[in-house]
Amino acid sequence: MRRNLSITLLSLGHACVDVYQGAVASLVPFFVAERAYGYATVSGLVLAASLLSSVVQPAFGALTDRWSMPWLLPVSTLVGGAGIALSGTSGSYGATVLFLAVSGIGVAAYHPESARIARIASRGSHSAMGWFSTGGNLGFALAPLLVGAVVGSGGLHLTPLLALPALAGSVLCLPVLRALGRRHTAGASAAGACGADDRAAFVRLSLAVVCRSIVFVGLSTFLSLYAQQRMDGGAAAGTAALFVLYLGGAVGSVLGGTLAGRWGRVTVARWSYLVATGAVAGVLVAPGPALYLFVALTSVGLYVPFSLQVTLGQDYLPSRVGTAGGITLGLAVSVGGLAGPPLGALADATSLRTALAPLVLMPVLCWLLFRTLPEPAAPLPASGPPEVPAVTEPGPDATDPGTKGPEATAAEPGRQSGPH
Repeated sequence: MRRNLSITLLSLGHACVDVYQGAVASLVPFFVAERAYGYATVSGLVLAASLLSSVVQPAFGALTDRWSMPWLLPVSTLVGGAGIALSGTSGSYGATVLFLAVSGIGVAAYHPESARIARIASRGSHSAMGWFSTGGNLGFALAPLLVGAVVGSGGLHLTPLLALPALAGSVLCLPVLRALGRRHTAGASAAGACGADDRAAFVRLSLAVVCRSIVFVGLSTFLSLYAQQRMDGGAAAGTAALFVLYLGGAVGSVLGGTLAGRWGRVTVARWSYLVATGAVAGVLVAPGPALYLFVALTSVGLYVPFSLQVTLGQDYLPSRVGTAGGITLGLAVSVGGLAGPPLGALADATSLRTALAPLVLMPVLCWLLFRTLPEPAAPLPASGPPEVPAVTEPGPDATDPGTKGPEATAAEPGRQSGPH
């Protein structure tokens, strides 16, 4: 299977999974309308989806560094979809929290292994990883439209219909996994990246990931309600704001891979966070429809660094790409939910605008942290058996400035190979 087809299928599967991360925030207005939940209460739902995900995601990353577990992709996709599908079927707040937590675990299990497999399929290309990340962003963008079409038309009891993307995503990844299995059976192996881990740089990168996550999840949780207030409109105004926020992320991820090939990942990410700082401030003060413009700029500013952080993390920890991917790709989205309840409580006590104001500081902290990060050198190849000529997957694209050469395959050095 050629690289472009592999990345396309993985990107579509990533979209099907991240629909369920975007669906949590998209369901918030409906929980408020049908169950009369307050700001703090609905932020607790977002926390339920993100807390367990935040805790277990590094654990899944460590497991994928030790064992190859490609079966996690279809299984975790189905688990993530099942949790969201069941979330609206019970009027019990406790049951809703449980179902959203199950969905969060499914999403957590998906990202570390998918990042490892995408790294194999992309062969270290920044632009290819950007497209893989874009798939997740498109899933986010489609979530409010999907939830609005299903739940908006018939109420929360129709959430089981939201399981359809999970069924599609679990099927889309199978051809890629079969192709990797055939390569492994044929004995094809490319050298894995080697080099010393830069743990200090990875810790600083992870702190930037957390700060980025806080501002993004904080906005996505309350933006729909905030837009309804500011635009003096109904649910459509809030759905449109979320759609712009998530769609801008798809544009930002593709743009990030392109810009990084010219100016470097660290430099591009640093400037992007400066743009995001001004854009978040604009969301709070812009009058009328200008709100949507600043939402779009915020999204692009936060998502240009998104795929770059994934490859930076893998280059800072070349011996633990699963752990690096789990933190930078998965934790980047989920950990921000921890800030949801305090923001919700502040909104209940004051106003939404006051509660969202501290988010302006988060991109500033990201910018400061990126000023301390080095640009990793291209990883040196470790010795390993040569490629089998019969394998048709092409080598690195010489025209892609982000391509660093062959990366780890399904049988990476030091990994026990599991079933494919």
